[in-house]
Amino acid sequence: MSFIGNIIWLIFGGLATFFGYLTSGFLLCCTIIGIPWGIQCFKLSFLALLPFGKKIRIKEGSPGCLSTLMNIIWFFIGGIWIALTHLGFGLLLAITIIGIPFAKQHFKLMSLALTPFGREVYE
Repeated sequence: MSFIGNIIWLIFGGLATFFGYLTSGFLLCCTIIGIPWGIQCFKLSFLALLPFGKKIRIKEGSPGCLSTLMNIIWFFIGGIWIALTHLGFGLLLAITIIGIPFAKQHFKLMSLALTPFGREVYE
């Protein structure tokens, strides 16, 4: 299921989402201050490329004070808008039975878009 789901995901918007996050990551990494947020955009881009079969977890050990601060900055600068976009697409896809697996992937991307610092993607 994950192979077929990833292929369908790529055809119907996953590739565009990947390039959007990748471009944002490169633009953020052009500045020294934006490098931590650019790295998180890269994390989102690779999850948006092939989301089926991947999971998100909090990194082992406590994330710490710095990642909490970075998540707060991320949230107010743009994370809330990214998360709301994924929420909207997820709700739209959840209307049909065929779209439910794709809605779940948008909800997964939404949770990572809210707080990317201190989280990791694994298979």
